[in-house]
Amino acid sequence: QTTNKLSTISSSSPTLYNKTAQDSIFNSILIDYTIVMALVKEIMGHPLISGRPSLVFSASHFKKKTQTTQFSIKPFDRRPKTSKSGVVSAISEDLVKTLRFSTTTGDRKSEEEEKAAVKFKVRAVVTVRNKNKEDFKETLFKHLDAFGDKIGRNIVLELISTELDPKTNLPKKSNAAVLKDWSEKSKTKAERVHYTAEFTVDAAFGTPGAITIMNKHQKEFFLECITIEGFALGPVHFPCNSWVQSQNDHPEKRIFFTNQPFLPSETPEGLRKPRGKELKNLRGDGTGVRKLSDRIYDFDVYNDLGNPDKSSELSRPKLGGRERPYPRRCRTGRQPTDTDNEAESRVEKPLPMYVPRDEQFEETKQDTFAAGRLKAVLHHLVPSLKASILADDFSDFGEIDDLYKEGLLLKLGFQDEIFNKFPLPKGIVNTLQESSKGLLKYDTPKILSKDKNAWLRDDEFARQAIAGINPVNIERVKTFPPVSNLDPEIYGPQHSALTSDHIIGHLDGLSVQQALEENRLYMLDYHDIFLPFLDQINALDGRKAYATRTIFFLTRLGTLKPVAIELSLPSHGPNHRSKRVVTPPVDATSNWVWQLAKAHVSSNDAGVHQLVNHWLRTHACLEPFIIAAHRQLSAMHPIFKLLDPHMRYTLEINALARQSLISADGVIEGGFTAGQYGLEMSSAAYKSSWRFDMEGLPADLIRRGMAVPDPTQPHGLKLLIEDYPYANDGLLIWSAIQTWVRTYVERYYPNSNSIQTDSELQSWYSESINVGHADLREAEWWPKLDTVDDLVSILTTLVWLASAQHAALNFGQYPYGGYVPNRPPLMRRLIPDESDPEYASFISDPEKFYFSSMPSLLQTSKFMAVVDTLSTHSPDEEYIGERQQPSTWTGDAEIVDAFYGFAAEIGRIEKEIEKRNSDPNRRNRCGAGVLPYELLVPSSEPGVTCRGVPNSVSI
Repeated sequence: QTTNKLSTISSSSPTLYNKTAQDSIFNSILIDYTIVMALVKEIMGHPLISGRPSLVFSASHFKKKTQTTQFSIKPFDRRPKTSKSGVVSAISEDLVKTLRFSTTTGDRKSEEEEKAAVKFKVRAVVTVRNKNKEDFKETLFKHLDAFGDKIGRNIVLELISTELDPKTNLPKKSNAAVLKDWSEKSKTKAERVHYTAEFTVDAAFGTPGAITIMNKHQKEFFLECITIEGFALGPVHFPCNSWVQSQNDHPEKRIFFTNQPFLPSETPEGLRKPRGKELKNLRGDGTGVRKLSDRIYDFDVYNDLGNPDKSSELSRPKLGGRERPYPRRCRTGRQPTDTDNEAESRVEKPLPMYVPRDEQFEETKQDTFAAGRLKAVLHHLVPSLKASILADDFSDFGEIDDLYKEGLLLKLGFQDEIFNKFPLPKGIVNTLQESSKGLLKYDTPKILSKDKNAWLRDDEFARQAIAGINPVNIERVKTFPPVSNLDPEIYGPQHSALTSDHIIGHLDGLSVQQALEENRLYMLDYHDIFLPFLDQINALDGRKAYATRTIFFLTRLGTLKPVAIELSLPSHGPNHRSKRVVTPPVDATSNWVWQLAKAHVSSNDAGVHQLVNHWLRTHACLEPFIIAAHRQLSAMHPIFKLLDPHMRYTLEINALARQSLISADGVIEGGFTAGQYGLEMSSAAYKSSWRFDMEGLPADLIRRGMAVPDPTQPHGLKLLIEDYPYANDGLLIWSAIQTWVRTYVERYYPNSNSIQTDSELQSWYSESINVGHADLREAEWWPKLDTVDDLVSILTTLVWLASAQHAALNFGQYPYGGYVPNRPPLMRRLIPDESDPEYASFISDPEKFYFSSMPSLLQTSKFMAVVDTLSTHSPDEEYIGERQQPSTWTGDAEIVDAFYGFAAEIGRIEKEIEKRNSDPNRRNRCGAGVLPYELLVPSSEPGVTCRGVPNSVSI
């Protein structure tokens, strides 16, 4: 352009010479020269004014004059680079200022026009995660997509600015860019494949805030992340972790936002509409049957547990509503059954249940879960061959031991027979035969690892109440005898049959009143939860149960010992003996009665643990908060970013539970004493005792009388049993979570007003309560959400429940329950007394009677297969203190640093727990034959380890 202007001057006729015109041309040449020099300095990395950000160009771009200038890519910087100013152009501000220079009014242009005149190219690095295994259909589509990509059926991306275009009042956009080299890399076997795309933007583009993607292929793909290089603020990160569907299934463009968090009121103008539109898409309209590829989050009641179309015996009542209150689950929209219009039709395994696409298990998790399912499937094949054998009881403890030494099929002697029945080619049968040798052979449960007879001891029975798989039911006795809260007109006298005479001889010389005053009496009380259902349970074939209460005394060594067990049945008239008290044995007969009484207590404990503490209080009660978070909190909302890792896989595992665990004739019904009434018991517990404000660890400990407030103590409370491993370790993790959450919340909310005016935050909490927990929405105990402290408390409780609380209740199921005599999930006989016809057979062969009361071989093997699966960590588990893309999940560098601090604290806690497990003064976790308490050790290897705290309820 400069050369042309000089030619114009030199060729001008003297008669046409005009000084003003010539001066204008020379001024124009000066502007051109200034622009060129500024560009050169920018290109060479020397901004006009030191301290300003500058663009970094690749030196290879200067080898050919005809080559388009591009930016160098550094997509995997460990930490995000942030700009304090918040608004950064595609080129530096100094260059923009230079471009403003003009000496004539006629040549003066607006800043926007001057920026728009300069175009630059920026490049995206797009990381796609491949599947390890593909079926024929997926492979076919992969080849079709590789061909289609060559002829224009591409992946198309478009950058969206945080700024509005003043001319259109719409967000500024880049040109559409195509993902390069898809066809060429289609055969790449790597887990992650990096593609590139090139955008053209002008200097007025501003800061990129979002990116849209249109998938014109036939097949979905998993988009892990996108990094944009070339803007003056440094790399721009888009954490995606989402399946992008083909436009054939979902014609709308997918939108992803940068990792920069924004409260709703702080959302840049260019992102306001995209933010609202994305949330609207995730909410759906509440109608229609959901497709597996959908990403719609909505609420529904539990009306899909039964299968009345198959059999009237498989009909189950709806959970959710006035009659049977319950949390809400994720809506699928399936059609009602033919026989019951209020019941939703079933999807039976192996067909998948709907959850939003991004909630489904990733491939590694699917493989881990499928391996457990195969073991369960083989158990269902076994009885079809030798039902008579499998219905047998164990004859002695050695037969149970054989399940770990020999395996189920080998033990029964027909491993070959079962595989010969498969209608499969012989080669496949041989492979299955070989691989199955470990499938039906179980690892020895941890409870047997240090002392195989420890479970028989009273001190171990008591120790597991505070350091076992269900350490959250024990409570301090405040009134003796205990008092029921049930209606006495329906369920009989409220006072128990326990008296001072039953326990006085076991209190180390103390009176009952002294023991109460010194906080030495504790209790497992399952009276009120079981008694209303006992008539129905005991009418089931092969099920017998009591409603139990167990009294423990705290010794001066800090350990517990059981001193009395009350066994209650429903009262049926004044002459019916409905209550019985069993005390520690004094002879051989009372020893067997005592062991049977402990077994009934353990069976009660196993049922309440599974149906109430584990399923209801972690899985089911968290689901409404997760659904509402996706519906009401934008992905760029800081609270969504905080909660995101703690929501992983929960909707999927809950859907699988509805399909096969808590469903009619499912694992829970088949394996636990309560049978088909288990979920109704769970509903009763939700109605009578679940309170969100008491779900945090300190509040729960105080409610159960296990601690008292004490501001002088590190966690603000004093434990009344000092060596209470679950509480000791749990308080360390609770405190770390609370500190991390407070740091995070205070970063974005300086005062109460900022919380009260956050529309998304308030909508999330309101919907979680009023829709997700609609049956309890009128309860006065729901915490307010008005202050910073309110939000910190609510979030800390949610993170605690999803991580440490669930881990403490879940990952010890096989290590403790895999040996069924230690924690029988069901009992099949009541304990006879002298007046019962069965008493004679009990006296003549108490061991045989004992095993006839326990689950059968078939029931035991099925139960072991399930708890083995539920106790298994997947190789892709994310543990507390870990995150995907740890340095780029948020664009806030201060929060990234704070998270690394949280992770370091979790590491310190792990070392402290290991130290405690080696302390001989802590007798409830260290000693001869005593298992260390590791359920709250944060990290773990894959498999059944009895340790590890994942971020979320993922199994």
